[in-house]
Amino acid sequence: MIQRIQSIWLFLAALFTAATFKFSFFSGNKLNATTNVKEWIEFIASQNSIIMILAVAIAIASLIAIFMYKDRKRQMLITLFTATVSIIQIALYFNFKSAFTEASLNLGSLFSFAIPVLLFLAAKAIYTDEKMVKNADRLR
Repeated sequence: MIQRIQSIWLFLAALFTAATFKFSFFSGNKLNATTNVKEWIEFIASQNSIIMILAVAIAIASLIAIFMYKDRKRQMLITLFTATVSIIQIALYFNFKSAFTEASLNLGSLFSFAIPVLLFLAAKAIYTDEKMVKNADRLR
């Protein structure tokens, strides 16, 4: 049902993903190729189309997984796939960070690092529910 603990983890993952559009993952100086001048940039999810699409997909998949409580196997599959996509998104952040001359992680990067953790916690809770239902069916 909706009041299960994995619903909270999935909702927090969607909320933290939405926060990546407001808070920067890293900030630093990037050399402008045309003017040859360093620019200070705070890199958020909406500054790159690939990262933005992945962030929207993570948020939507997390919210959809909340309401799939009747089909726990599919909910588990979506949650684990979303966790994998969030790890890929973090790798892309670091890939784009290498294009900067000087860059440092910001406090907002904690949101991105927390997303796969929250999704794996949700997957663990879904697995526990599935195991509990199988045990109850076995006892009948």
